[in-house]
Amino acid sequence: MDRLKILVVDDEARMRKLVKDFLVKSNYEVVEAEDGSQALDIFFGQKDIALIILDVMMPKMDGWEVCREVRQYSKVPIIMLTAKSDERDELQGFQLGVDEYISKPFSPKILVARVEAILRRTNQLGEEEILEAGGIVLNKSAHSVTIDGKDVELSYKEFELLTYFLENRGIALSREKILNNVWNYDYFGDARTIDTHVKKLRSKMGQKGDLIKTIWGMGYKLEV
Repeated sequence: MDRLKILVVDDEARMRKLVKDFLVKSNYEVVEAEDGSQALDIFFGQKDIALIILDVMMPKMDGWEVCREVRQYSKVPIIMLTAKSDERDELQGFQLGVDEYISKPFSPKILVARVEAILRRTNQLGEEEILEAGGIVLNKSAHSVTIDGKDVELSYKEFELLTYFLENRGIALSREKILNNVWNYDYFGDARTIDTHVKKLRSKMGQKGDLIKTIWGMGYKLEV
């Protein structure tokens, strides 16, 4: 399979090199742009960009403008990098169709994990139909789950929840993020519904339920 191509856009050469080095180690091809205008030229010129990592604060054209322009023509996944952790910025990003939002400074390993999770979710890694980890095998098209070879009966929401954990294994997920992705943005219920579903899911998974770790005050993480 050809290596997926990722466009890294940041006006700081040091930051681009850091991100590029980690992505190349994970077998991605990386192209770089130092400002928004150059990023658009590359994106529309190359046609095979699988994902964009985009800094917000840049000269000539900032990340928001680049995102708006790209979204008129493409649903390519976009990860925004920002020096500010401002909720208004984050909301603006999601309204523009940003897939993920990461505040600087960040761990490059976490960035790569987020990239892989998004590419799995958008089916670009070609692994979307069957997800496997720690003896858990989830088949999305057949809507079935086996653990150590034994069938496990899950409700629709438990299945969706386990799918989301497997797609984002190793990443800490807040209750809000789980609600938004598994119950969708139009769900205005109580975040405690997640705790109830996780409890039931763990129970059905037997010993493997311990793989779903509680992160106190935040949410959960599937750690294999």
